Amino acid sequence: MITRRQLLRGMLAVSAGGAALGGYAVAEPWRLNVTRYVLTPPGWPPGLKLRCAVLADLHACEPWMAEPRIRQIVARTNALSPDAVLLLGDYVAGRKLMRMSEPMADEVWASALAGLSAPLGVHAVLGNHDWWQDIEVQLRRSGPVRAATALESAGIKVYNNDAVRLEKDGQHFWLAGLGDQWAFWPRGELMPPHRISMFEGVDDLAGTLAKVTDDAPVLLMAHEPDIFPKVPGRVALTMCGHTHGGQITFGGFAPVVPSRYGRRYVYGHVNEAGRNLVVSAGLGCSGLPLRFGRPPEIVLIELGGGSTA
Repeated sequence: MITRRQLLRGMLAVSAGGAALGGYAVAEPWRLNVTRYVLTPPGWPPGLKLRCAVLADLHACEPWMAEPRIRQIVARTNALSPDAVLLLGDYVAGRKLMRMSEPMADEVWASALAGLSAPLGVHAVLGNHDWWQDIEVQLRRSGPVRAATALESAGIKVYNNDAVRLEKDGQHFWLAGLGDQWAFWPRGELMPPHRISMFEGVDDLAGTLAKVTDDAPVLLMAHEPDIFPKVPGRVALTMCGHTHGGQITFGGFAPVVPSRYGRRYVYGHVNEAGRNLVVSAGLGCSGLPLRFGRPPEIVLIELGGGSTA
């Protein structure tokens, strides 16, 4: 039989455990991990070694992702000496996205990101929130998107169903950037819907890959990983953000994942039939400034440095 003293001790232990977990969830967004993947996709050219730093889901806002924090991320990224820096969208955060926060002016976060440096350049795609937070874009159903204008003013190339041919150590590869798959709310709606199927995208995978004009390997940047089942084996690696790795996870299990595929593409390196995908946990938060079991991360992908993936 449990005594009153034992019951009180148990209640205190549960309360203390809950407080500790809550404190950890509040503190974890302030961590910054570097997650490395070393892989050689099928058909990757021998001798082509490429280091790509991937940043996703900044969600710039005060005080949770303020300018000093962004500059810290930039400095940490540059210290990794990447050949190229790839930005995978969702730079902005609004009050509806991030509670207990204040939006940041586009020129502030973009100016901080302008400090990124790599020999093969800094390249970006937009995310759904970059489209959603621009009400004028939603009303006219077309760009330009303020986030893209800010990035380009900072000297960062933004891809919208486009591709560029790059060279490293005398060998070529293609970098392609897909338009966002969830760009528009349904016509006439005043706020984002709850059903994923209701969003309209500006993505054109076939049109993007049609711009690849030779057999050099292709790296694909896309914000949402839902495109991956349609990506052909011609693409060596697809890189995405959007899911935050679940943001709140318990033993690796993510209860909520913003994807029509559930947890299939929630996080990390995925290999399906020889096709490779890497999904970043991102840097910022959505909903509440909490993370648990999935800290913010810079992803460093080293291609051509390991066994065939």
